[in-house]
Amino acid sequence: MPFDFDKGIARIPPLIVILGLVGTAAAGRIGGFVYAGSFLAGAVAAYFNFRVIERFVDRLGQLALAGSSKPPKVRGVRLFIQFILFVLGAFVILRLSGFNVIAALCGFLVCPAAVMLEILYELFTYGHS
Repeated sequence: MPFDFDKGIARIPPLIVILGLVGTAAAGRIGGFVYAGSFLAGAVAAYFNFRVIERFVDRLGQLALAGSSKPPKVRGVRLFIQFILFVLGAFVILRLSGFNVIAALCGFLVCPAAVMLEILYELFTYGHS
């Protein structure tokens, strides 16, 4: 039975959204609006981080399948610089606004949590002995 990685990758963004919303509610219950806002900001950053990584890996796969010997365009470097600026900007906004950085970092962990849930789903539904 061959793997269908596209279905697994397609299930991760909804998991990120669900975990982000549940985590935001839990953070709000624990620390109020500041914690909820911080967790939500981290979860949104995690979602965009997943999309950027997904796009990057897809592009790498396309280049590998094309067998092109020419180096990739500078677009990848520009995308990486934009991502770094996004992360730095989010960090500055969080620090200056009084949001809780620890709650934001916990929110950023919804992406790995979603991936782990997807791994568990695949392990239990694969049907091997």
